[in-house]
Amino acid sequence: MIILLDAMGGDNAPDATIKGAVKAIDQIEAEVILIGNEEIINKKIKEFYGKNDISEISTRLKIHHTTDTIEMEDIPTQAIKHKKDSSMVVGFNMLKEGKGDVFISAGNSGALLTGATLLVGRIKGVDRPALAGILPSYKSRLVLMDCGANTNCKPINLLQFAQMASIYLQTTLDIKNPRVGLLNIGTEETKGNELTKESYQLLKNKSKDVNVNFIGNIEGRDAFSGNVDIIVTDGFTGNIFLKAVEGLGKFVKRSLSESLKKNIISKIAALPSLPGINRFSKTVDYKEYGGALFLGVKKPVVKAHGSSDEKLFEFTIKQAEQFVKNKAVEKLTEEFSKQSEERQVEQEKEEKVL
Repeated sequence: MIILLDAMGGDNAPDATIKGAVKAIDQIEAEVILIGNEEIINKKIKEFYGKNDISEISTRLKIHHTTDTIEMEDIPTQAIKHKKDSSMVVGFNMLKEGKGDVFISAGNSGALLTGATLLVGRIKGVDRPALAGILPSYKSRLVLMDCGANTNCKPINLLQFAQMASIYLQTTLDIKNPRVGLLNIGTEETKGNELTKESYQLLKNKSKDVNVNFIGNIEGRDAFSGNVDIIVTDGFTGNIFLKAVEGLGKFVKRSLSESLKKNIISKIAALPSLPGINRFSKTVDYKEYGGALFLGVKKPVVKAHGSSDEKLFEFTIKQAEQFVKNKAVEKLTEEFSKQSEERQVEQEKEEKVL
């Protein structure tokens, strides 16, 4: 297996991408190719590890040289079209050509989504690919779909988000019949704006046909109760929800740490509880859950946080390997192709009747 890593993408690149890859390499079986400016990467390798070549660290670490980088302020469509030798475009082309099994980038989100859709291509039958973010939940994990790819959605999109996320959880975490909730301002069927009300009716009426276990509306305060496995929403709402949760996690960790270090008495009193506190801290740390999977495209693509540090890249690389091993993309392709064929047969029957 080959993992393609955009070494130049993200706020902390290439330092964080290099260090994350080095940390992850002994924990995975795959080969990792860092895509970016070879001269810059080798200088960093010398600075961080005192090695002249990355292969001296591991024979499964390699560099693919590129001359350009897509910046955060670049216009996505123009960047993908004109920056042909950027680390992101080259990565997508390598993925498309079978020179890698999964592509990871923390770069420009718009460019990543545009490139994945235009260069790699959508799975037949998928109207809009979406980002599946992984979040902590009570004694479990929660998939947030969409967490930032599609700011404007139609009800059919949310139905497909539910379907894709369900297939992903079944194939990767072996969760049978995952529970799907629609993020809303109330649990009642009549609550919400036009999108949520229409989406509720579509999910209610069509979920069984596409093997989705729809349990109704979910309020934000109940998202982490452990009573729901997947939350579907449009990318605008989902991204706000995601970043609010990440911010709350940072606030809780910081406040707890400051409270325990307030004085000598609190420090001593906290000692017996440190193992439990550390476990809690790890649970609410979004860095433990890797990047967001871009479901709905023909090849595995993972969007890492723009502010990813070496720890988050380490987890994202391990997550990406598991994503490929579990063949989630193949399962999605198979299911949506089957549905497309069934719809085509139904249309042909209707045309004959008319």
